[in-house]
Amino acid sequence: MYQRILVPVDGSPTSKHGLQEAIRMAKLTGGKLRLLHVVDDTSIALSFDAYAGYPSEWLEGLREGGKSLLADAKAVAAAAGVEVETVLRDNFAVPVHELIVTEAGAWPADLIVLGTHGRRGIGRVVLGSSAENVLRRSPIPVLLVRSPEPPAKPEATGDEASAQTLRVNLPSGALSVE
Repeated sequence: MYQRILVPVDGSPTSKHGLQEAIRMAKLTGGKLRLLHVVDDTSIALSFDAYAGYPSEWLEGLREGGKSLLADAKAVAAAAGVEVETVLRDNFAVPVHELIVTEAGAWPADLIVLGTHGRRGIGRVVLGSSAENVLRRSPIPVLLVRSPEPPAKPEATGDEASAQTLRVNLPSGALSVE
């Protein structure tokens, strides 16, 4: 049962939460993990401001970032005593969710574990949901791990309202946009 667990990672807090749950599952079942990171057109679009130079330099920078992210995630799983392997894919032809489902079939995985924001309403409509698309298309079980809700902030008034900051997270993959 769940001996081969595919875990797409993108470096976001949500993805890390999914990885932790996958590690717990693998320890429970004696299974192994395959960590997948995808460099795709969304990754490049999100990195335009972060990189200067030629497109080939952007792409190589994203690949190197993906390799580093996979190495860090692999170290976390290995430290927990879980067998783990990594794979980095470049993808510009199909959506990431299709690549995840394809990778799960090719490996072959028994389970896909994904971190998800659990967005509803307009946030889900505008940003889409890779996790939902994987869930709909996968022929194998998918475990969606929802990140904990951030603590509620008190209402800001007067000068405090104008001093609020905007947090932007630029992940190295397309599974997370906050």
